[in-house]
Amino acid sequence: MDSNSFTEVTGRVLRILPKLYAGTIKMQYAQEYGMLSEANMLAFENYRHAEALALCYRAIPTYTGLPYAKKEVQRIMSEEVPFEIGYTDEGWFCVRFPRMLPKKEKGGVEYIRGQLYPALERFFKNEFPVRFDDCVIIYRHVYAQGYPDRKKRDHDNIETNEITDAIALFVMTDDAPKYCQHHHCSVEGPTERTEVYVVPEQDFVKWYEASKTFPEEGVKLSVQSSFLGEKTVPKSP
Repeated sequence: MDSNSFTEVTGRVLRILPKLYAGTIKMQYAQEYGMLSEANMLAFENYRHAEALALCYRAIPTYTGLPYAKKEVQRIMSEEVPFEIGYTDEGWFCVRFPRMLPKKEKGGVEYIRGQLYPALERFFKNEFPVRFDDCVIIYRHVYAQGYPDRKKRDHDNIETNEITDAIALFVMTDDAPKYCQHHHCSVEGPTERTEVYVVPEQDFVKWYEASKTFPEEGVKLSVQSSFLGEKTVPKSP
């Protein structure tokens, strides 16, 4: 057992729990007495504490020393944080998941990375990967309606590197500037989520125009790509 890490993280849990408990009581009180603006702000603050708490609890089992701990954490995450993976009708690759990515200085993408790799492996287990070269990787950040503007994150301050690395491993020739451009955009929707698209560079304008009319629940995704056999290129060494 990694006793120092275990003690440090459990100590963090004990500091977060009182804040989340007190914030939840205040939020409930504000909602019951019609202070909706305050209730909404408390909801976002409680959400931040809850995410921090979840990160701690995802880490704790791995410090126990049990050999199967990491695999079990990944199994639980695969049930609780489902990824949607597939291709649009246009053949664009897409990964969609019900989380906003954290700020860079906060870190904490381990829970996404820990599940994204296994999810991609499962998806491509019976499917031939499509390699996109000269492509654009697009991060479409969907904020829940009513989310305060001042709480929305600057695109250059959102943690994306490890997500890009995971997706590039399966569907891109490379994520170096020679082969890949990056684009970020933010919109509002009924619920928060992050959508990541890999689109051929010549299709970017088409994607941009299409994104203006994407359905609120997200575009339909299929297992098979219309680019199969057409866009497949060897992985760069």
